[in-house]
Amino acid sequence: MFTRTESFQQFIKFYPAVTIFVALSLIGFLLTSSWFLPGHFFFEKLAGVNLYISEGEYWRLITPIFVHSSFSHLLFNAFSLVIFGPALERMIGSFLFPLFFLSSGLAANAATYLIQPLTFTHVGASGAIYGILGFFLFLALFKKEHLSRQNSQTILTLVVVGLIMTFIQPQINVLGHLGGLAAGLLLAPAILYAVKNKQN
Repeated sequence: MFTRTESFQQFIKFYPAVTIFVALSLIGFLLTSSWFLPGHFFFEKLAGVNLYISEGEYWRLITPIFVHSSFSHLLFNAFSLVIFGPALERMIGSFLFPLFFLSSGLAANAATYLIQPLTFTHVGASGAIYGILGFFLFLALFKKEHLSRQNSQTILTLVVVGLIMTFIQPQINVLGHLGGLAAGLLLAPAILYAVKNKQN
């Protein structure tokens, strides 16, 4: 389920939405990198700064998904998206996947905004990626017919390990991870209903 055997060309063809989000993350990183002269300007304009969100800059609830604080941060999230995203895009389609991914990221950033202080700044796609894990967690718990027993066990293990790492690693947006995971769980029934209606 999470094993990638496609060639680069096949991956782009089969998973266009995942490919676009990885590309946008790369572009966002390049635009906001310190070596890029206007990088600081773009980072300030795109990062999730709670104070600026409170002043009406609501695009900051979405744009942080495509901004990363370091190359290792980008690499980890891009790798996670490439591993977990294709299975979901294949399951719900290339139209619903972007809606779900962005909604999960929005929910993660909204949770961060509502609970963290106004001085808090947040970036990264991890909230949206935890939304994907939340979707699969819903399947593993309530729609087991969609998954093999092995895949269900893998998902449960990934979620548990992910939550443990969320709380023990420094400089992690805990609320973003939890908000994304909760959004994935809550959105999953509606997405599955939409997929079922489309098939009928």
